[in-house]
Amino acid sequence: MERYLQVGVITATHGLKGEVKVFPTTDDPGRFDDLKEVFLDTGKGLTPLEIASVRYFKQFVILRFRGYDNINDVEGWKRFPLLVDREHAVPLGEDENFIADLIGLQVRTEDGEELGILKDVLLTGANDVYVVETPEKKEILIPAIKQCILQVAPEEGYMIVHLLDGLLDL
Repeated sequence: MERYLQVGVITATHGLKGEVKVFPTTDDPGRFDDLKEVFLDTGKGLTPLEIASVRYFKQFVILRFRGYDNINDVEGWKRFPLLVDREHAVPLGEDENFIADLIGLQVRTEDGEELGILKDVLLTGANDVYVVETPEKKEILIPAIKQCILQVAPEEGYMIVHLLDGLLDL
């Protein structure tokens, strides 16, 4: 399981005083109010950043980091993800998992048949949908509902599902 979880992606600078515009990738953008520190993932390593201020603008979060007070300090951060340590992640409810923990799970049916690897989670209005890629590179869409998802074991690397009639009709 991943030690760090993504909470947003820097999309642009905002103003001249070192603020950045962040597209939140968390279910609750208001959680930035409670964060003291995030990690900037540059692709070459993680840089800890102390949050100095949080504001909201439309669907974005505007952040300023302590020690970075000029647009030139943050200009190169566009498209970099912001992460939090798992210890500071939002607590999960019963039967909830972080998407990062689901991606890559081996998916098999209740009869033991290997379906493939969970490649993506689609966030729809009613319920999430799991995208499973078969060994033949086809996709199976499985609704994330109790009738279909029987067991999720991220620590062991697998998920057991029940396929409703019609789910394999390709």
